[in-house]
Amino acid sequence: MENVCRLHWQCRKAVARGLKDPSFRVIQNHFAISGNLGEVAAKEEVWEVVAQLVGLAFGILILDTPGLVKSYPVISLTWLSMRLLHLWLRYESLSVLQFNTINLKRARILVKSHVLHSIVPGCVDCNREENILCWSQFMKPKIIFGLPLEKMDGVTRSHFVVKELLKLYANEKHILIVNQQEEGLEFYVSFKVGAMSISVLRSVWQMFWLSENWDGEVSVCDQLANSLMQLEDRFDDFIQKLKEAGWNAQQINLKVPTEVSIDDINLL
Repeated sequence: MENVCRLHWQCRKAVARGLKDPSFRVIQNHFAISGNLGEVAAKEEVWEVVAQLVGLAFGILILDTPGLVKSYPVISLTWLSMRLLHLWLRYESLSVLQFNTINLKRARILVKSHVLHSIVPGCVDCNREENILCWSQFMKPKIIFGLPLEKMDGVTRSHFVVKELLKLYANEKHILIVNQQEEGLEFYVSFKVGAMSISVLRSVWQMFWLSENWDGEVSVCDQLANSLMQLEDRFDDFIQKLKEAGWNAQQINLKVPTEVSIDDINLL
């Protein structure tokens, strides 16, 4: 009997702390990038007291209701409801934060706007459009970073083709390849030794230009060459408009994969 009472007490305690437990880490980690930790922590404090009070109120309600004390389904459902409410409150508190740094999701929004309309949205509009719950891996057009040339679909594995690619991308720190599939285009990007975050951003710009201007009747090499000319002509304008729109162009949070780097000098 003592063990049963102890189990009931533990269940009720779990419900009472349901809003306090840090189940929101997956959301918080999305925002917790360098330079924004103070904002995130400050915003979290606003909801912390509310979360604890609501959790405490539900715990007291269960303790004072005889019919609910011994009902495991009700306690479990209440605990789950607290978790969901807690997660929603955290999401609401964090989603209103405005960041002027560029991650991959924001880069997609900014680049697409510039490619299509030659404009760059401001921080408020871009942060509002950003979907923090959507994984970048499932966004369209699909782009895979850090893939070795020999593993790229649609690339003929010959020394001649590799040399042609290196020649085509001689002035870039990345090599982007297009794979045409029935469901759409896929883009693979390899990076050269010395590539930085700006190299990732340039590859994203090139990807969106190709995605919006792709012509299945034109050879892949010609379209890659055309996209690189567009990149050379318009990327500086993109960076300038980023600064004018209030973005921190010096803090680009686009990580260069370190697993595979191409040394074009040795390959040539």
